[in-house]
Amino acid sequence: MPTFRHRLKPRFAVFGGVLLLLLLVLALRLWSMQVLSGPVYAAQADQNRVREVTTVAARGRILDRNGRELVTNRPTHVVLAPSQVAEDEEMMGRLSNLLKVSVPEIRERLLSRKEAALSLRVIAVDVPLQTVAYLSEHASEFPGVEVDTRAIREYPNKTLASHVLGYTGEISREELAKPDFAGYDPNDIVGKAGAERSFENALQGDRGRRVMEVDAMGRSQRIISEVDPVPGRDIRLTIDSRVQRVAEKALKDAMQDAKREKFYRAKAGAIVALDVKSGEVLAMASLPTYDPSVFLGGISEQQWRSLTSTSSEYPLTNRAMMAQYPPASTFKAFTGLAGLTYGVTGQWTMHDCEGTWTGMGTQWKKRCWNRTGHGMVSFMDGIEESCDTVFYEIGHSFYKGGDEKLQSFIRSFGYGSMTGIDLPGEVDGRVPDKAWKKAWNEDYPEYQGWNPGDTVNMAIGQGDVLATPLQVATTFGGIANNGKVMRPHVLRQILGTDGKPVLTVKPEVEFAPKVSRSNLDIMEQALLSVTRTGTGRSAFNGFRVPIAGKTGTAEVANKDDYAWFVGYGPAAKPRYVVAVVVEQGGGGGAVAAPAARQVLAALLGEKIERVTATDPSR
Repeated sequence: MPTFRHRLKPRFAVFGGVLLLLLLVLALRLWSMQVLSGPVYAAQADQNRVREVTTVAARGRILDRNGRELVTNRPTHVVLAPSQVAEDEEMMGRLSNLLKVSVPEIRERLLSRKEAALSLRVIAVDVPLQTVAYLSEHASEFPGVEVDTRAIREYPNKTLASHVLGYTGEISREELAKPDFAGYDPNDIVGKAGAERSFENALQGDRGRRVMEVDAMGRSQRIISEVDPVPGRDIRLTIDSRVQRVAEKALKDAMQDAKREKFYRAKAGAIVALDVKSGEVLAMASLPTYDPSVFLGGISEQQWRSLTSTSSEYPLTNRAMMAQYPPASTFKAFTGLAGLTYGVTGQWTMHDCEGTWTGMGTQWKKRCWNRTGHGMVSFMDGIEESCDTVFYEIGHSFYKGGDEKLQSFIRSFGYGSMTGIDLPGEVDGRVPDKAWKKAWNEDYPEYQGWNPGDTVNMAIGQGDVLATPLQVATTFGGIANNGKVMRPHVLRQILGTDGKPVLTVKPEVEFAPKVSRSNLDIMEQALLSVTRTGTGRSAFNGFRVPIAGKTGTAEVANKDDYAWFVGYGPAAKPRYVVAVVVEQGGGGGAVAAPAARQVLAALLGEKIERVTATDPSR
């Protein structure tokens, strides 16, 4: 009979086998971890110990044509935190109190999906030194939270030229997906509007890289290696900050003049000043304006609503190139040139203005601004006194011709097309014709036909014709520049690290209408009479340099009249052209022309003075 010991022996054998098998498995696992997966685990350990971060490069400065700083940079402190802080309500509350940023905003920034999972998120910008000191002294209370120094935009002239300069902001996910932003970091600050956006590639520098050793709490212990960022290039604009300042003040003065004339709804407008030979934009003003510094560190929803509301008149809109207006009587210069070109009228062709024009039939009578009539007036008088009857007759003649020569001629100067300026957001205006009207009234067949009144209204710059102040300036620049319409631009040079130009923008002809020198001379003579003895004489009384110009007063449904003036000088040797519009400002000669006078004075070295003018046409 087997003893108890003999009965246990098989069980010991099985136990020993299992134990041996377990030891073998453990040995294989240890060999796998140390030999096969060793490099992987070593790398992971390094990642826990080492953190690589990119460092922001300062954007290039924006200078005016004379090298004066329009936008520069200043160092500031930013606070960063890991995304995990969003799970710690208590810490977010303390950060909110300390940084004066709401908890929802902090959470939103922490949970941003734009950044890589392990990247620190910027939760506050422009943090005061006192706050930075507190965070440093109480670092243990804010694990993972860091303070960094970065360069942010500074605007030494406050709101000056803000529509030209634009503003910056954090790159969006939509922008990151675009080829233009290939290689950008999710934390990059990029240009969102104006020159900041147009010349982003030059202004944006190259990020640096910093490899740091961190402790178990993620706090930096030492820098292992570092590559410095490369700052962006400085750019020089065509803007003359001195003239820009005069233009912005002149526009504000025009608003006050409008209110003095009892046009109390005048709150918005624009001024454009160009070099007619090069297309350089010397000043571009738009009111109301905005302070680009509100975008630093992220704009609040309340601020954004304020900038994009009807009650604020949309301050972000650059009215010089993003707003379309009926060009009113400024358009008569081109209707007149078309009439001269096609023999519809002549320099001394006489027209009978009785105050009421019935050329389309008595049931379709139209009125001249001078209700009592100008009497017998020549084409030249028609420009000088802005007689509507003269241009009703020219427009009607073109209509009766059965073709669209008037539209074609006007388009050849650039109306209805974008000027090609190197700023974002430009709109194209409109020169109406049969095809446009049919398409515009697609759902209203009864309104699709092109009628005599359509051409007649267009001839005086009313009806459906629309233009931007920039278009009006460039097209008049074409008259001044012997028929060559130059492409407007605001970039003058991109500078290298040594401050010398690495790129200089060359003038380009954008439109070259077929118009004779003799007809341009006739028009220039007529435009010169406008400021000497015509509707602009009051505004330019005593101005020493001869100016060729045209007033305009646009009628807009349910609104007060819009005031226009465009002029260039010196008339004998044109160099500069200035266009002014004041929304709901009243008469062009009384409100817009005095503003243009101030800007032309700044450009031509004349005494800059604010004059009070009257407009006989209104």
